[in-house]
Amino acid sequence: MALSISIQRASRILRDGGVVAYPTEGVFGLGCLPHDATAVRRILTIKQRDPAKGLVLIAADLGQLDEWIEVPPGTDLPTSRNDRPVTWVVPAAADVSYLVRGNHQGLAVRLTANPVAAALCNAADSPLVSTSANITGRPPARNSYVLRRLFGDLVDYIVPGACGPASGQSEIRDLLSGKVLRPANR
Repeated sequence: MALSISIQRASRILRDGGVVAYPTEGVFGLGCLPHDATAVRRILTIKQRDPAKGLVLIAADLGQLDEWIEVPPGTDLPTSRNDRPVTWVVPAAADVSYLVRGNHQGLAVRLTANPVAAALCNAADSPLVSTSANITGRPPARNSYVLRRLFGDLVDYIVPGACGPASGQSEIRDLLSGKVLRPANR
């Protein structure tokens, strides 16, 4: 199946309230549209993740995050590098759901450099919830065999493609202070 057909299929599933798995810069991600509380709850259940921890949103461009974050004037949100992805914690917009933000005032976001993930955001015309494809506390899936074995029956679609070239989860930094909140998993 051609990648563009796969992206279109995945975006239809997302708009219909589904959950998909897809490659990112370093690991496979589980995603849904962040406005869809039922789909977000489903991801939290699949991962066995405490909603208080919050989730990451990825986007193809800053405009997709406009309603989700409050970037202070004069501050830039850097695009992630494919080989060294960085997720930024940015002040959250006032009405961001607890299911996405968790117990935090900020929201973790990344302008993805992965072409498959970016194409998916563009096709869905939305940022995506993007959390690593793993059960909380276990290593994330980095190849399609592991992904299908662990999540094939739990998600509505697996977008074909490979992760990389990063070798693990993204680093997480606070946008305002630059402080590293989670080093990259290498």
